[in-house]
Amino acid sequence: MAAAVLAAPTDAAHLPRYARAAGVAMLLSIVFGFLGEMYLPGQIIVAGDAAATAANITGHPTLFRLTFASYLVEGICDVALSVFFYVLLKPVDRNLALLSAFFGIVGTVTFAVGQASFFASSLVLRETGGLLAFTVEQRQALALLAIRIAGMIGWLFLCMYGIASMIRGYLMMRSGYLPRLLGILFIIGGAGFFLRSITYIVAPSYSSPLLLLPLAVAGIPLMLWLLFRGIDPQRVARR
Repeated sequence: MAAAVLAAPTDAAHLPRYARAAGVAMLLSIVFGFLGEMYLPGQIIVAGDAAATAANITGHPTLFRLTFASYLVEGICDVALSVFFYVLLKPVDRNLALLSAFFGIVGTVTFAVGQASFFASSLVLRETGGLLAFTVEQRQALALLAIRIAGMIGWLFLCMYGIASMIRGYLMMRSGYLPRLLGILFIIGGAGFFLRSITYIVAPSYSSPLLLLPLAVAGIPLMLWLLFRGIDPQRVARR
């Protein structure tokens, strides 16, 4: 018993470093997520117009690759965040922290599969190999289809990431060393991600992009907290 009490401050001493690392990873994920999911794709994809989209992909290869690279950086950060949040929230409930990490990693793997389809849209436009058996119009349609498949797979990512966020929010709310309000906001934000995914699949008319906003409202303050306030090891040890 005495050994466990003595070990607690030592075990908690490394948490401030993980908190700062999580803050940096969240900052990078937000920046590159905005570029890769909101800004850059809009410069390439023309909704419902396969020819214009294909022209943008072939005419601006650097922009297309930067879009994919932004996705890649965001995915790397999300894997790191799954580990960082597991370490930070393990003192509250090890099993739930591990479950949230699994959902986070599964979500990132799903995300990676979707982005592989996005990148494949540039491959079908090349006049190489067996692709010459397709007409230009057919390859343009296939490229747009690959992008739409990437978007569809992205809805599964939202579902998994939403569940992970709800669990993290619950653990933050119970922790005593992270802001309770941010934990509540994360639960609401994760539920928004989950509902955005489910409603898009089963009831598209009720699916709204506004469901994604609460997690952004929660994520930015948490990022700032982790970067500038961090975690007090003594509060974790007292828990």
